[in-house]
Amino acid sequence: MSRERVLAAAVVLADVEGIQALTMRRLAADLGVEAMSLYYHLPAKEALLDGVVETVIAEVEAAVGRLGDRDGDQDWRTRLRRQFLAARQVMLRHPWAPGLLGSRRTIPAGIYAYYDGIVGTLVGAGFSYHLAHRALHAFGSMPLGFVQEIFSPASAGGTTQVDTAEADLAAMADALPHLTVMITTEAHTVTDPTLGWCDSQVEFEFTLDLLLDGLERLRS
Repeated sequence: MSRERVLAAAVVLADVEGIQALTMRRLAADLGVEAMSLYYHLPAKEALLDGVVETVIAEVEAAVGRLGDRDGDQDWRTRLRRQFLAARQVMLRHPWAPGLLGSRRTIPAGIYAYYDGIVGTLVGAGFSYHLAHRALHAFGSMPLGFVQEIFSPASAGGTTQVDTAEADLAAMADALPHLTVMITTEAHTVTDPTLGWCDSQVEFEFTLDLLLDGLERLRS
């Protein structure tokens, strides 16, 4: 038994049954040990959740690291685009992770190093630190592979089920005509991976390319 093994099992449990299923008792059962034995490695539920976030961030760092030296010969936009999309592949494997990350009171140390590398890429491409700072604000959570949604029916206690969503749209059509038409016409297809109501792969890449192209114009 080790902290790494416990956290790896916790991530698997969350992937299979959702983050709400992750409890010390259930995790101990999956590992075939008594719950008390987990407290040696993770003294409380909050420590477990912090450790799970650290594990996912480490997975993001590893995915970006596997891009390797071949990125060194590419322009800054291509490098960052590949990094952000690699991070997104991790988040798509763990769709509960963005919400959990946003709920933590502490920031994993790995995130600081990860963003430091992004700033280094920008400065190395000729950006000032002032503009690099602005770029980080513009990127938001995109370097970690997801976007923070403006609103989400699920997080507000609603649903994204098609039948219910259509009924909700019909009810608000008169009061909110433009939003209703936009949402109806922009409904995600099953082939477009999503991490939320307004976080699809197509939207993610559209926003990312828009930001990168805009920053290039400012750099030039």
